[in-house]
Amino acid sequence: MTVATLSDYAARIEALAHDLGLVHDPVEFELVPENFMMEISVYGLPVRMPHWSFGVRYIHQLIRRSMGHSRIFEVMFPGDPCHAFLVDGNTLAENVLVTAHVLGHADFARNNELFARSMRMAGGHILEQSAARAHRIDAAVGAHGLDRVEAVLDAALALEAHIDVTRELHRPPYSTAAPGPEPATDENAFRRRYRDLPGEPRRAGRAEAPLRLAIPPHPETDLLWFIAHYAPELDGWERDIFLAVREESFYFHPVFACQIMNEGWASYWHARLLREAHFLPQDLYVSAIKAHSDVVRPYAADRQLSLAVNPYHLGFSIWERIVESEGLETARRICRDEDDFGFVRNHLDRELAEKLDLFVYEANPRDGIRIATKDIHAVREAILAPKFNYGVPRIAATKLDADGGLVLVHDHAADGRGLDLDRARRVLGYLGRAWRRPVTLVTVGEGGRERELAYRPK
Repeated sequence: MTVATLSDYAARIEALAHDLGLVHDPVEFELVPENFMMEISVYGLPVRMPHWSFGVRYIHQLIRRSMGHSRIFEVMFPGDPCHAFLVDGNTLAENVLVTAHVLGHADFARNNELFARSMRMAGGHILEQSAARAHRIDAAVGAHGLDRVEAVLDAALALEAHIDVTRELHRPPYSTAAPGPEPATDENAFRRRYRDLPGEPRRAGRAEAPLRLAIPPHPETDLLWFIAHYAPELDGWERDIFLAVREESFYFHPVFACQIMNEGWASYWHARLLREAHFLPQDLYVSAIKAHSDVVRPYAADRQLSLAVNPYHLGFSIWERIVESEGLETARRICRDEDDFGFVRNHLDRELAEKLDLFVYEANPRDGIRIATKDIHAVREAILAPKFNYGVPRIAATKLDADGGLVLVHDHAADGRGLDLDRARRVLGYLGRAWRRPVTLVTVGEGGRERELAYRPK
């Protein structure tokens, strides 16, 4: 009797997925060691620009793994083709489940408009592109030295989420001249007729120098783009690093903005595919379903409430309810048109929140942790608040002085919060060393009073 392998089951699960209506780009699966999987998860890509911060993230992930708080089953990169990495130490049942899960991700990435826009702008070959960027940065290290390259990477990666996702990835520099003045419109009809009589000499208008626009002409939140184009002393290879980090941030944005939807969609489909995969042996099916239960459970451990929302559990619960109550076609329309903001606000209602025991908590040294409210509006906003503006404070470049000094302003009214001032000073230092001119950050301090942080080059 021939023993079925993962590739045998994967081919049959993919055929079943197509029969059930999943549509996706080709998926290339690869089994890798667990340590390599951890590197992929912290770097974000199999090959990426080198930087010390990724080493810090790796150690953090290693500690979480050793404490039993984190286990990585797979990493999938949307594209054409998609690339999926599975841990070779997983059981066969776990990797069968992961295969079905990846197909759900691939379907979501192919059909969601935010992912589709990202693919149109950034291209579908992110792995090859990131490897090429890493090669260029290695060449820069050889040419200019590690310290100089790392200083630029410090600034670019500290600002990696400070992009404007409403704009295009490839956008031109600002126009340098303002449009000319509009012709006067208060001239009456008689004067116009008189002015246009035959034989009347025409008065030559005074030639006026075109007005130059201020830079930036409006508050600019795409800081990586702005620095790459307007930093006064950056060399070409330094500008390339800022643009490389920006392009990768555009690629990662849909993953961040649709995490609950995407993980829930993949979980819904892996559960459904397993249920309908009648070719799976009973013992393998039971083990795979047990793994599914571990993935989508709401709790941190047995009989403990989780203070952080599990996106797999929340997304799976919402999708399952939508399909049951409104049908798969409605679910597909939601999958196409929405991100997590619309998904949670439109489809997490009071009844489902109570069923999932969702709440907003508050903590203080005297009373410890307590439930603050179960109000559905507060619950939704607590889930979504970390996703505002790609998860970072809203900072805009507002003025470029004649001497090259830069003014940044924190839009604390939109954020609804102040800055972590110690972290803001560190990031300002990274940025200032790359900008090489004075940089000022205007934010809000205690009592809502304006506060300035400043970097002055030595």
